Amino acid sequence: ELIDFKNALEQFQNLVEKMIIQKTKESSGLYTKDDDEIDYDKFYTTTQALFGPAVKDQNIQAFFRKIVSNPEEKPEWLEIFGCFLGETDGTPSPSKESMIFLESEKQQITHSVVKRKDLIKGIVKVPLLHFTVTASQKGVLTVFSKQRKSFFSYSFYFHQDTAWITGCDFLPNLKYVVAVTESTVILWDYKSKERQNNGFVIKPMKNCLLCVSTVTTPGHLAKDTILMGDDKGYVYLLTMTNDDFIMKQSKADKESQFKFMDSESFNMPKRKLHDDWVVKIKYISALKRFASCSTDSVNSFVLDDINRLEDHLPVKEFSVPKGVNAFTYCGKAKVIVTGG
Repeated sequence: ELIDFKNALEQFQNLVEKMIIQKTKESSGLYTKDDDEIDYDKFYTTTQALFGPAVKDQNIQAFFRKIVSNPEEKPEWLEIFGCFLGETDGTPSPSKESMIFLESEKQQITHSVVKRKDLIKGIVKVPLLHFTVTASQKGVLTVFSKQRKSFFSYSFYFHQDTAWITGCDFLPNLKYVVAVTESTVILWDYKSKERQNNGFVIKPMKNCLLCVSTVTTPGHLAKDTILMGDDKGYVYLLTMTNDDFIMKQSKADKESQFKFMDSESFNMPKRKLHDDWVVKIKYISALKRFASCSTDSVNSFVLDDINRLEDHLPVKEFSVPKGVNAFTYCGKAKVIVTGG
């Protein structure tokens, strides 16, 4: 149930004030026990009644202990939710708004996407279509669609002998799910009602593909561009149109649910940007740049125009000892954060 958070917070702060007054009187020997005494059981029950499951037992216990041990140093109220402020070192404290963590309503997906001994290798949110796309290592592609406040899913199993799926994304213009394995590129038409022949496979790929990302640019309704990285440090650029699905496909085997496309039939520019695995690649729309990272200690992170993949001009890059394994961009703060 939704609670009036502002009202609940005021009642909680009143509870804390009463408790501080009680503990202060106790330490000075002026307190006499009565029915209004606030012990741990009463504090716990009241706090749970105010905030419900948003507070955890260990945080309530820690908050209570802080007041008991030092009533003069009242804890910040947000600590009851497990949120703690660092030392300020004399700098002005942030505003009240910046200290509040808002937790949105969550809904658990109970649908079993993968079986035992399988794991999710990619998960992508598609906000415009209210989609979540997942890809498992052993070949299960799933689209979760949120309609009428409930989730339903389409699943597609890509059967392969040894190749594992290493990443996935969504093509917003062509409306296909794209996934990469160690040796192929998979394109799944999730809208198709036919169980057979609703997938395309581009092969062979000479190196092992490790990551994939869609280039999101406005105004191109009939095509999508895909970025991929491999285990030799190369970054690939693949542009797909609706015509490719008609003109470049070869007949599928009778027992196969895929139509094959020869990778040699595509103009697929590539450039070696790293000297080790390309762990992650992403097109950052706000910067109009692509970014790629690697375990390479010299060419660890690259951020540049997508045209650099088709020429030999220098790229903007920096080095991190032992490389970069992950990165993300925050548009509000205008910063890129990397993890090595």
